[in-house]
Amino acid sequence: MQESAPLDVERIRGEFPILEREFDGNQLVYLDNAATTQTPEPVIDAIADYYRETNANVHRGIHHLSQEASIAYEEAHDTVAEFVGASGGREEMVFTKNTTEAENLVAYAWGLNELGEGDEVVLTEMEHHASLVTWQQIAKRTGAEVRYIEVTEGGELDMDHARELIGEDTRMVSVVHVSNALGTINPVGELADLAHENDSLIFVDGAQAVPNRPVDVEAIDADFYAFSGHKMAGPTGIGCLYGKKAILEAMEPFLYGGEMIRKVTYEESTWNDLPWKYEAGTPLIAQGIALEQAVEYLEEIGMERIQAHEEWLTEYALDRLSEFDDIEVYGPKEAGNRGGLIGFNLDSVHAHDLASIMNDHAVAIRAGDHCTQPLHDKLGTAASARASFYLYNTREEVDRLVEAVDDARQLFA
Repeated sequence: MQESAPLDVERIRGEFPILEREFDGNQLVYLDNAATTQTPEPVIDAIADYYRETNANVHRGIHHLSQEASIAYEEAHDTVAEFVGASGGREEMVFTKNTTEAENLVAYAWGLNELGEGDEVVLTEMEHHASLVTWQQIAKRTGAEVRYIEVTEGGELDMDHARELIGEDTRMVSVVHVSNALGTINPVGELADLAHENDSLIFVDGAQAVPNRPVDVEAIDADFYAFSGHKMAGPTGIGCLYGKKAILEAMEPFLYGGEMIRKVTYEESTWNDLPWKYEAGTPLIAQGIALEQAVEYLEEIGMERIQAHEEWLTEYALDRLSEFDDIEVYGPKEAGNRGGLIGFNLDSVHAHDLASIMNDHAVAIRAGDHCTQPLHDKLGTAASARASFYLYNTREEVDRLVEAVDDARQLFA
């Protein structure tokens, strides 16, 4: 096991002021990064600077502030598109408020118009509710059927089952890139090939992938790919939807109103160019500009190095947790086969009780079903604890986690 951290964590931690907080004399150990990562000073400054110096609506005015805001907001689309390998630039990068909205945009704008009786939408048993519930409801409205690729006992997708399910009736495959409950890294490129061989589209939920590993949407050949700013050192309230230009052009808008129109009469309306066609009303200007700063921050560190750091921490955490025979870890057992999060349970201790004891130690984790209730039913548990790592976490913090777990064990003995 590699002993030294792949990143200069001490320097990085100095750029995240919230990590200095203490509770009852204990310094915060923040291990809830799969829910929301913390925000570095450059991103905080970008938000403040926008409101101090540039605050104005975009594409609506000819005055200096509006022009500056418009240019910054448009360039943010280009930067984010390049970050995930979208060569079409801003025309293929729609800003939403989160991954969930991006999924709904596609489900309503494409699904309601394209799906019907006899069509199938293929998901996985490890899907987040953002995908599962959305396509479930669209299927009810259109008469389509939702089918699920099974998850193996080892927490991975059964690709033989995937090849059986994805067929001539499949119209959409919607799959999570990295599971937020199991940590499993799914073979999204292979799933994209299966979808396209059957004249189907694929939507990839990259909320747990884009923050911590290099992602190339064109190499994956994703038709749609979504992610959220608040999971990648960016602000809350900003998400992204990559879509192939030809598909986005053919789809109808999801929301209607100002900004997304080209010409309006009392009888009919026509739509704006991409991506503004899908960004109705006053958009997420400050958030979009700050997200660009978050992308530049991550790129300066290097996504390969961030991925290596998470794998390094995950390997160490798996090793430490394996010291106890009363802890069940969910998902793949090898750090290289999973993202930087670990779902687990301690025998005879409910996950919520465990998280509460962790909180007494100022260790922040998540407990619950993680918006994957059907998956937890399959696992035979109502809830699990989840520790998730990011570029500013350390092995010492993993040790704090394990100490808190041991304290819970003794309290409930």
